[in-house]
Amino acid sequence: MPFDFQPVLRSETLLLRPLHADDRAGLRQAASDPLIWAGHPARDRHLPEVFDRYFDLLLASGATLVVSEAQSGRIIGCSRYYVAPDAPDAVSVGFTFLTRDHWGGTTNRELKRLMLGHVFAAGREVWFHIDPTNIRSQKATAKLGARHVHDARLDLGTGEAPWMCFRLTAADWLARAGGDGR
Repeated sequence: MPFDFQPVLRSETLLLRPLHADDRAGLRQAASDPLIWAGHPARDRHLPEVFDRYFDLLLASGATLVVSEAQSGRIIGCSRYYVAPDAPDAVSVGFTFLTRDHWGGTTNRELKRLMLGHVFAAGREVWFHIDPTNIRSQKATAKLGARHVHDARLDLGTGEAPWMCFRLTAADWLARAGGDGR
């Protein structure tokens, strides 16, 4: 079955929908806090001129989802699906960021529950590629039940770079999530 890289996914608290060109201002506003990027390799992504290049990459991918609050409609970040060169038969999830008011709570888990549910309806595993310096993402990915499998130098659209490669199987996700993906 072909995989839909830009579905509309909803929960009580979140709406994930395909990224459109007219989302630039809202997503730029969500990304404008320098502290979002402090632990990230792209520490200057909060700057409009740097973010705009990133937005163009996300838009061109045809696989990015805008994350917004279901009730208010406020854009709070994005994430995307992609196929990585080290896992060409699987779907990967990444390029995720959220506004700081959605850190440390249930938002990232709900975002991943929606996205992983969509992946696991079509396949048995998902991959995450994380910069070795991005400790926050490494910890969040491990909490999902993903396991660090290998390190690789890959080009994921921004040039070749080192990545820590994490694999999450549907069985491990369900075991970690209590059997219902939550």
